[in-house]
Amino acid sequence: MKAIEANNISIKQFLSERGVESAQDRGSYGMYHSPLRDDSTPSFKVDYHKNLWYDFGTGEGGTFIDLVMKIQRCDFITALKHIEQNQPLHSFSFHGKENYIEKSKIEITSIAPITNPALLNYAEQRVIPQSIIKEHCKEVRYRIRDKEYFAIGFKNDVGGYELRNRYFKGCTSKDITTLHTGSDSCLVFEGFIDALSFLTMKGITQFKQDTVILNSVVNLPKAEKFITSHNKVYAFLDNDEAGRTITARLKNICKSLSDQSDFYAKYKDLNAYLSSELPKQQKKQTRGLRI
Repeated sequence: MKAIEANNISIKQFLSERGVESAQDRGSYGMYHSPLRDDSTPSFKVDYHKNLWYDFGTGEGGTFIDLVMKIQRCDFITALKHIEQNQPLHSFSFHGKENYIEKSKIEITSIAPITNPALLNYAEQRVIPQSIIKEHCKEVRYRIRDKEYFAIGFKNDVGGYELRNRYFKGCTSKDITTLHTGSDSCLVFEGFIDALSFLTMKGITQFKQDTVILNSVVNLPKAEKFITSHNKVYAFLDNDEAGRTITARLKNICKSLSDQSDFYAKYKDLNAYLSSELPKQQKKQTRGLRI
């Protein structure tokens, strides 16, 4: 789970599911008795539209993740892991509206090579060539509550699949994906779309270095042994708080780390850079990558 996904989880619903309801509802926001301290008068504001909170008693506030960090008294990565493990609902949509789906309700019905035009079109929108998407992914058909769907599936180390289509982002089971080439260097990506973006930018279909795709920032501990076994590590992580936190962690534990995120510093991630820049200037797409 990425930070932006976690922060889309409704604070209002999160509190309600834990028995905390607003004492004063003003339509666009609610005033609560603070869940963080003893509070005799409602002094904890939740802005429903911005999905932000502010505790007037302490002068603190922030996003959904910030709230979980305060409640659990933990750091950013631990909070994300807690959200993924204990929040049974995903705020991912099939039709552009918030739609909650339990992980356990995703049932795979078939796995085959990608041929569906809608999925190939989705890959094209992400500027991933058919040759690369077909090489590394499958067409996964799955069922949720007696309804059939299909998505691009990227396999992880426990046999589960990361699922992506234009309207849905989810997984059947969460784990890392490691690719072994026998190299003494390692590439680190947060998601498989960024990993395939790298191949696209380099004009190749296979990785020449050992590679790990985290598939979620909370999976970093699972990947650390693999990553630190290499002499040189190249990190292609997101330009957000979660990505910077992981990069800082890797700098502390790796023998030699090359942070590649400054190459696409103006963009959220490598695929955002690819989608924006490659169509404009194909001949220069790899000049900034130091690998």
